[in-house]
Amino acid sequence: MTRKESHKEQEEIKETINIESPEQAADETAAIPAATTADMEAAIASRDAEIARLREEVMRRAAEFENFRKQKEREAAQSGVRMLENTVRDLLPLIDDLKRVIQHIPAELQAMAEAKPFIEGVELIRKNFMALLENKGVKEIEAKGKLLDVNFHEAITQIDAPGAEPDTIVEEYQTGYTLGDRVIRHAKVIVAR
Repeated sequence: MTRKESHKEQEEIKETINIESPEQAADETAAIPAATTADMEAAIASRDAEIARLREEVMRRAAEFENFRKQKEREAAQSGVRMLENTVRDLLPLIDDLKRVIQHIPAELQAMAEAKPFIEGVELIRKNFMALLENKGVKEIEAKGKLLDVNFHEAITQIDAPGAEPDTIVEEYQTGYTLGDRVIRHAKVIVAR
């Protein structure tokens, strides 16, 4: 845009607005009635009330957002714990199988030098598996020789066991596990009558 065009536009704008002389503007301003002090104080009080209301609204919204954020963090943490619990539950049968393999190795195989590396390998896999789970907070529930506690043990049968007190666990059928303070799987046990 050239200076000539810019100057022409400014002239058109002035004509449209119909700029008055400073004396005419002052006369018109004087014609407007002056606000009274009471009116101004009422307007200020009204504005202060509006500011207080808006400040309260902002604080309430901030508190609601903070509560929402904390709730979502709790839900995410609980979701992670549930996922870990489900994964551990899925892995427990594998640990049981490895434990059974080790317990049921025939004595002849244990004596053979050729079988020893395989037996040690299976035991190493089980130990590594258990170390991994222990790092995640999973622990075996001790059962044998303890009194039956329904919070940790599930009695599958009772037998006569001379020398054992009633409700004492004489044999563990399946190992139980906890994750932190929660029981993932109750220990299945045989108790004395």
